[in-house]
Amino acid sequence: MQAGNLPRVTELVLASASPARLALLRSAGLDPKVIVSGVDESAYRADTTAELVALLARAKADAVAAGLGRGLVIGCDSMLDLDGRALGKPRSGKEATALWHELSGRTGTLLTGHCLVDVAAGRRAAAVDATAVRFGEPSDNEIAAYIASGEPLRVAGAFTLSGRGGWFVDGIDGDHGNVVGVSLPLLRRLLAELGVPVTTLWTDSPRDLNGSSPGP
Repeated sequence: MQAGNLPRVTELVLASASPARLALLRSAGLDPKVIVSGVDESAYRADTTAELVALLARAKADAVAAGLGRGLVIGCDSMLDLDGRALGKPRSGKEATALWHELSGRTGTLLTGHCLVDVAAGRRAAAVDATAVRFGEPSDNEIAAYIASGEPLRVAGAFTLSGRGGWFVDGIDGDHGNVVGVSLPLLRRLLAELGVPVTTLWTDSPRDLNGSSPGP
């Protein structure tokens, strides 16, 4: 059977509550079902940020896969590495403010662990992608306004690239999608490892970033 004629996997599941990840996958032609893993991230430890995001991505994917009989499960976890420290979601506005004063004018590395599980076959493919993020130098008033928006409290490293945080990022070196939360090129390679061409997962009606199908 030719690769282009392979049957589509019946169910694609995103083991993440991240609206940014879901929007990115939908804009790229996929329409995954969302099942939040419920994994307690604070219970996991690792020697490096890369090892930690890989561990968490696998834990999330495995937790969701355990409750399914078939399909593909995508697990991801993102953290910002700064001087060897793993920075997840800030726990308070005060912590986010302190972090932004530290990030100002510096470069961090956004690391995202990806784990793909083929439930029926019992197979797994995983990898970590890294993107360098060059932060600008926002004023104290800009930092205060950004923290007050609430956005930094919901995301790893206290910033988003596609949201209001994008105003304060001077540039990146690497994959933009990895900073959003999932690297499409990396995910395509992981799918290929499991024998699934990404084009067999494309939906007939691509959705826009709000989750709705575009009109004629």
